[in-house]
Amino acid sequence: MGTGVTSAYAVDLYFAYTAGSDPTYVAYAAANMTGSNRLLLGLGWSLVVLLSLAIAKRRTGRTVRELVLDSGYRVELGFLAIASVVAFTIPATGQISLVLGFALLGFFVFYLWKMSRAEAGEPHLVGPAATIGALPQRPRRTLVVVLFLFAAVVIVASAEPFAQGLIATGKQFGVDEFLLVQWLAPLASESPEFIVAILFAVRGKGDDAIGTLISSKVNQWTLLVGSLPIAYLIGGGSAGGLALDARQIEEFLLTATQTLLGVAALLALRFPRWAAWTLLGLFAVQFALPGQTARYALCGIYLVIALAALIRNRRHILPTLLAPFRPPSDAERAPALPHNS
Repeated sequence: MGTGVTSAYAVDLYFAYTAGSDPTYVAYAAANMTGSNRLLLGLGWSLVVLLSLAIAKRRTGRTVRELVLDSGYRVELGFLAIASVVAFTIPATGQISLVLGFALLGFFVFYLWKMSRAEAGEPHLVGPAATIGALPQRPRRTLVVVLFLFAAVVIVASAEPFAQGLIATGKQFGVDEFLLVQWLAPLASESPEFIVAILFAVRGKGDDAIGTLISSKVNQWTLLVGSLPIAYLIGGGSAGGLALDARQIEEFLLTATQTLLGVAALLALRFPRWAAWTLLGLFAVQFALPGQTARYALCGIYLVIALAALIRNRRHILPTLLAPFRPPSDAERAPALPHNS
């Protein structure tokens, strides 16, 4: 997990923990999670694909209509597909139950185990990473652990003042605190993932860029969502789970339908230009047309387009859903190669 994902988790878990003793914070936990998810897919995926296609056109001199992903990414897409389907139980039940939380955490552990078994190519290190990588094994590992622990302490220590600062700023300037938590906090926390993905895209590694963002989505739908009811319980909340109000249910439904469209468009491991523009356009529309009716209308639009994409890519549905449970194929064991065609 990147630093951005970790900082987003710290803020979200703080809100969920505090909601255990102060129910007014429940809305903020849901807002931060749904905002970061929709920002990552609606803005992140779209911009990375469009940038990758533009770079490919400049290098080849011909129009490129889709970004092709390496076959190894089907496993991660399978994890995301399963998690996105399971996510619909949240708006359906109106809560993130403790049972669902532990199930998602278990699924995340399985995801880590599965990814650890896949062979990876030798990374090309530059800058500080290259300097650390050149160290002898023991000093290198010690330094990495120290840096990791230092970053974790800083992130945990800053979560509460950052979260409280957002709420206080909203009250002081008359801005809806829900919107600040939903969009400003994720924009700051997701920036590292965006920067890494953009750098991959600029260097002609578009599938690696999307792969980075797919991994972040899997983490959010499993580790982050699964941790919320547990943090809520530790903070003094109900063992039944984290209950959501009508606004939060709408937000979760909108986030789940957006994710379903993203997965459906990628089933063939090809990210077409139309899908990138569609995701980006619908992401922008939600700001122009706020309100309950508009959110449900957007959910319907996402579902209709996702259904069309599922029908078109129907022969890839079962292989994708089964990919996390199958032994790695030769293609998945091989180092991923960038494809922009």
